[in-house]
Amino acid sequence: MERTTAPEYIPMIRDLPMDLRPRERMLYAGPSALSTAELLAIILRVGNKGENVIRMAERILAQMGGVTGLAQANFEELCALHGMGEAKATQIKAALELGKRLLAASPQDRLQVRSPTDVANLLMLEMGLLQQEELRCVLLDTKNFVTRVPTVYTGSLNTTVIRVAEVFREAIRANSAGIIVVHNHPSGDPTPSPEDVRVTEMLVEAGLLLDVSVLDHLVIGRNRYVSMKERGLGFK
Repeated sequence: MERTTAPEYIPMIRDLPMDLRPRERMLYAGPSALSTAELLAIILRVGNKGENVIRMAERILAQMGGVTGLAQANFEELCALHGMGEAKATQIKAALELGKRLLAASPQDRLQVRSPTDVANLLMLEMGLLQQEELRCVLLDTKNFVTRVPTVYTGSLNTTVIRVAEVFREAIRANSAGIIVVHNHPSGDPTPSPEDVRVTEMLVEAGLLLDVSVLDHLVIGRNRYVSMKERGLGFK
């Protein structure tokens, strides 16, 4: 007689002990104590038939390559995931957008830049997820407080594309004392290229003529960054 294997029993969230349920764990342990899957499970709220919401969150993260892939996915890609649908996809997109807006609000909170890490913390989470290159200028006042962070260029950056006037336009309008240039490498590797060094040299020289100090040029990768000023690349 052929032996059959009983289907795996997967408990629903309501069947779990209180201290194992994501929402209850957040209440008594705080959000930092939860795994990424547990945080996603709270956003999703409910799972599918035969799959509780934690299992569903784990599967989605595995399929998307973690939270980074989840953040990069468009609405249609999310909706195509098994058991997702428009409602759950909308909830995920809304949560991610809140995180982005928190980062965007930081310059208005008057962050003071004391080190390259301050700028990296401000922009790395967002720019590290971009799928094409962007160049942004962190505008600073005389005490190195951030006033604005305009995006200057989108696309491949090189000396033939970048116009100095465009890079410094907003800084001059805002009467900025200095700027920090930031761009990302979509590959995830923040190692500066020879072209990055040439662009930096060009901007530093222009800053001297315009009386706007170029204090640094940061290259952002995936959860990593390089300060070209610290490495002496493009700065004399």
